[in-house]
Amino acid sequence: MEKKILLALDDSVYSRHAIHYAVKMSSVIGDLTYTLLHVQPTISQFLLDEARTDFEAKVELKKAVRKNAEHAKAVLEKCKSQMVRAGIAEKSIEVATQPKLLGLARDILQHAQQGLYDAIVVGRRGFSRIQQIFMDSVTAKLVERSTLIPVWVLHGHVTSAKIMAAVDGSESSLRAVDHLSFMVEENPKIKVTLFHVIPKVGSHCAIRFDEEANGVEEMMTQGDRRCVEHFYAHACKKFTEAGIQENQIEIKVTKRTMNVGKAIVDEATNGNYGTVVIGRRGVSRAFFMGSVSRYVLDRISNRALWLVS
Repeated sequence: MEKKILLALDDSVYSRHAIHYAVKMSSVIGDLTYTLLHVQPTISQFLLDEARTDFEAKVELKKAVRKNAEHAKAVLEKCKSQMVRAGIAEKSIEVATQPKLLGLARDILQHAQQGLYDAIVVGRRGFSRIQQIFMDSVTAKLVERSTLIPVWVLHGHVTSAKIMAAVDGSESSLRAVDHLSFMVEENPKIKVTLFHVIPKVGSHCAIRFDEEANGVEEMMTQGDRRCVEHFYAHACKKFTEAGIQENQIEIKVTKRTMNVGKAIVDEATNGNYGTVVIGRRGVSRAFFMGSVSRYVLDRISNRALWLVS
């Protein structure tokens, strides 16, 4: 089945990282097609207002529109040529550009939703030098507002093809596994690690336990184990339905920790995983809610983070 990803690009090094990763994933994801999208800069509202009544302003407005369109075309052709040189068939690449209308993040999301894309790919720190300082907010808006389409956020240059899915037994985690299994379906060479952090009792409750802490913690651990075992059964079923065999899946569990996000980042780094898949929100405060996915988003580097709602 065809997989469609939308790359939001400009002429920055961060976009080159996104392109490099998208090309790399063509060896992992079968029948992958790409749309390269460049959202043009905003034209001054003053110029737009003046152009309604002033002829010279109208001429300047046309120049500005033409300049933005020509720049966008040049950026997209450069990106497309880079992908073709890397081995991607030209017929698998489309290009699209538009003026900024609703705002950078909203324009990207609207284009993705209208085109029914399977994922949005974006570099972590900027679409252009001018917009660089706003990228963190743009990324956050994409992640927060994309309730249907997963967002792949690139943090630097990704070299490893290894994939890890951080799971916690929640519905959000199961959707993350569903997205991952769909994207890598029928790949007999792929290896996937399902990584789970057993939360400490303090992660469940702010109350300070004393002599009963060990008993409560053991009860929490047993409940967590039952939940995750049930989750693994569903996850493995999804992978099997996608043509991924059991021997292609590794299950890894780490000891209890207060900082689940740090455990995920450490595992991604120490295990040399190039792609980390995570549900945007988890089952409760003890698991992968917004704070954990945000922690990983802020601190991971030289990795691709797939955030699934």
